[in-house]
Amino acid sequence: MDRLYVFDTTLRDGEQSPGASLTSDEKFEIALQLADLGVDVIEAGFPIASPDDLAAVRRIANEVKGPLIAGLARCRPEDIDAAWEALKDGENVRIHTFISTSDIHLQHQFRMTRDQALEQAVDMVLRAKRYVSDVEFSPMDATRSDWNFLYQMLEAVIEAGATTVNIPDTVGFITPIEFGQLVASIRQHVKNIEKAVISVHCHNDLGMAVSNSLSAVLNGARQVECTINGIGERAGNAALEEIVMATNTRPEIYGVKTGIDTKQIYKTSRLVSTLTGIVVQPNKAVVGSNAFAHEAGIHQDGLLKDRSTYEIMDARDVGLSQSTLVLGKHSGRHALRARFEELGYHLSDEELNRAFVRFKEIADKKKEVTTKDLEAILADEISQVPEAYQVAMLQVSCGYPAVPTATVSLKLPNGDERTEVATGTGPVDASYQAIAKIVNLPVRLAEYSVRSVTGGIDALGEVSVRIESGNRTFHGRGADPDIIVASAKAYLNALNKAAAAPQEAPERTDLGVAGRVGV
Repeated sequence: MDRLYVFDTTLRDGEQSPGASLTSDEKFEIALQLADLGVDVIEAGFPIASPDDLAAVRRIANEVKGPLIAGLARCRPEDIDAAWEALKDGENVRIHTFISTSDIHLQHQFRMTRDQALEQAVDMVLRAKRYVSDVEFSPMDATRSDWNFLYQMLEAVIEAGATTVNIPDTVGFITPIEFGQLVASIRQHVKNIEKAVISVHCHNDLGMAVSNSLSAVLNGARQVECTINGIGERAGNAALEEIVMATNTRPEIYGVKTGIDTKQIYKTSRLVSTLTGIVVQPNKAVVGSNAFAHEAGIHQDGLLKDRSTYEIMDARDVGLSQSTLVLGKHSGRHALRARFEELGYHLSDEELNRAFVRFKEIADKKKEVTTKDLEAILADEISQVPEAYQVAMLQVSCGYPAVPTATVSLKLPNGDERTEVATGTGPVDASYQAIAKIVNLPVRLAEYSVRSVTGGIDALGEVSVRIESGNRTFHGRGADPDIIVASAKAYLNALNKAAAAPQEAPERTDLGVAGRVGV
């Protein structure tokens, strides 16, 4: 079978999801996991976008081993130079440059003719080629372009040295049948196409990103550009896990194989979801919480007799554990470490100690601590963000017709404790108002969400928040059987990120101390 190359753009296109901004450390953590997953290319960022993005791409290029590291650049000299500045010390790097080929974009956005776009594309591929041997070119909005002009553009950039030509469905416009025909037509009409790998980059505006990508593979594309959990601009990108498991499950149809370690899929999905704050929908293919869950009696009966009756994939193949090991308040550190390692997490002694303290707190309140509880503990406690502020005490009073009131004590960076009392529209809002009095950062609460990590009346609650500070957004999360405590932890997690981040002059002046949460 042919090799299908997996180009992961979670750190570039995926990060463009509204509210999904990642810190440099978070980008690096995801890049390391993508390397463990076995992707062929990591598009680490858009170096010209900001100094922080350039620094993140540089660190990933220098320190992440295995995948080829790509930096995105518009067809502009300054973009190409910035990409090279970020990549130049890496061992295995690629410059990915792009310009539009559709008349819609050229006329209304770029204000240039086809000839001007063609000339600029060739010049910038030549410029990138002076820096690196591996150059990828994308004709943006290719699926709404004139096919003859697209052939002309691809032939010219390949002649200039492009080694990969990527066909983007930038606005999710095309259908699978059309996209397959387009890729086949490119193979037929671009004379030097054998000198380059055909890649595809599909968006999900009409829900066809994965189908379009797979149709392209059937017609000769040998690189797919995708993201973990399908995150990205607007409705997102083609989901890596769906493409990989489709080709793995139906090799007789697609005739390709990837280098992906599928047992790392679930772990990678969970990491990206945690760090971006974008929750995976329960019915999401492959990685959703219901993907391998069965409630209907006829399904359960069939599964008990033979798994293949209702499952076309084994949950263990994507890294999900089917273990029934029960952890409770009498379990010790060795059992906890063994369970974490069974799930694929290898903790240092310090991390294990922190997780164990948190585990004991939850085990005292619950009869059983489940796999999802353990993952929430990891996400909550094993964090690279310095805890400048920590909850020392939290007490709330609420009811009808009482005024919700919260008393909060925080440990301060200097080791002291400070206590404040505040009222609010609900116990969470009152807690946040009290915390805001102590921390005193100019932030606004932009989003608050809560979900149950596990079932039952003793379920572990997971809270996700977003705060705005100046022109930046920070995501925080917290987990606890007490939802008020989880809310406070999530808010402090975000505040700690804001406190640790380099300060920037705010672009807006309407930021209050905190937004209102009516719970």
